[in-house]
Amino acid sequence: MTKRLKELADLLPGARLEGSDAVITSVERDSRRVQEGALFACITGAHVDAHSFIPDVARAGARAILTERERVEVPAGISVLHVSNLQEALDVIVPYFYDYPARSMRVIGITGTNGKTTTSYLTRAILRHAGKRVGLIGTIQVMMEDEVFPTSNTTPDVIVMQQLLAEMRTRGMDTVIMEVSSHALDQGRVAGIEFDTAVFTNLTQDHLDYHKTMENYARAKARLFDLVSAEGTKAGKTAVLNADDAASEIMRAHTHCPIIAYGVENSAALMAQDVHLAQDGMELTLVHDGAVFSRLHIGITGLFNVYNVLAATGAALAEGLPASDIVAALSAFTGVPGRFELVRAGQKFSVIVDYAHTPDGMENVLRTARAVTRGRIIAVFGCGGDRDRTKRPIMGRIGAELSDIVVLTSDNPRTEDPAAIVDEVEVGVLPVIGDKPYEKIVDRRTAIFHAVGTARAGDTVVILGKGHETYQILKDGTIHFDDRETAREAIRGL
Repeated sequence: MTKRLKELADLLPGARLEGSDAVITSVERDSRRVQEGALFACITGAHVDAHSFIPDVARAGARAILTERERVEVPAGISVLHVSNLQEALDVIVPYFYDYPARSMRVIGITGTNGKTTTSYLTRAILRHAGKRVGLIGTIQVMMEDEVFPTSNTTPDVIVMQQLLAEMRTRGMDTVIMEVSSHALDQGRVAGIEFDTAVFTNLTQDHLDYHKTMENYARAKARLFDLVSAEGTKAGKTAVLNADDAASEIMRAHTHCPIIAYGVENSAALMAQDVHLAQDGMELTLVHDGAVFSRLHIGITGLFNVYNVLAATGAALAEGLPASDIVAALSAFTGVPGRFELVRAGQKFSVIVDYAHTPDGMENVLRTARAVTRGRIIAVFGCGGDRDRTKRPIMGRIGAELSDIVVLTSDNPRTEDPAAIVDEVEVGVLPVIGDKPYEKIVDRRTAIFHAVGTARAGDTVVILGKGHETYQILKDGTIHFDDRETAREAIRGL
């Protein structure tokens, strides 16, 4: 895939080209990925100025530099494309460079604070049962059919995103399911993507370190519904909205295409009724347009997962899939790594690992654990460093109120002092803990071993915050750490 540099410059009003009209074979922002023929975007970040890599990328074969600067020193033979706003320029030229791959596939975008990952996996299961070739771009991984690729962000930047979509098009994917974060929507990472179905799960407190207010956070999410409503090259656009979440009204105001509403409490086109939860699954009746769709047994549990099932069903209906495929795929579904995942190692108590790292997510998991536990709830949790500090005491309070034993520990402290983070979480614990046992054990491995060692038959140990992650981010680097592995080790040591 190639484009002439002048072709790209002509897309950008006010752009200035210095040097020859080079043939461009890729667009890159990571100097380590530059190969012969690349256009290298010189992004100036908080810690690194990419202009310092110009000699390196020239040696690697870059043919041109994209920059906001008026003057840039470059080696002989390197062209320079000057633009007023580098990110806006990338948002325009990168989708064009890859010939707008999203236009060749159906694209389902899923946004919301909680539930995006499980909803995306449920939707993927239904689509694949219906015979579709499916790509998935999510928090845990990128998938093209059964092939798995690791990922570092919920939604990749615009360059990686378009490269992934182009590869999915090449591999013949029919549909792409994408978790779309508020950061991605706010930062233009989904530029040039024509969405066909947009799903909203819920809105609860998270990322206020970035968005500052819940209004800003909601507005960022609503951008997905502007995008799905925009005129495009494909027909059949639909928004799927949670009728039980008040923020859906904000999403609805940004939606100008057909809507499928789903809910449990409020009347909606798609509803779940007669719900029965167990530890290893749930039963429910799906009702669509007032008629019983099916009575289902599904291998995941929790009221929050009822909503995820409804959201995925709504997405499948929006994409025109038959009821038989929806029912069969849901009935066979057994779960998502790190989402209310049961750790089984022969013990007489339960251990659940879950990614919940927001107040609402934590409350959902603990209430579900309570509903299916005859003994005590032992909660192990902390909060991430360099993230929204206001939720720390809130999560401490929820943990103390909804558990019988609380073990505060480290999550991903990043550049912060993990003990100081635990102290901030403890502020919410102390007013409500009463005479319940609680411990502060900063080392996460020790905390998990303590909780497992405390458990008796019939209890449930709930380890929150990291879920599927197999690492822990510390001030001096990233180490291997898997809550599930650690829990199994602790159980075996009993």
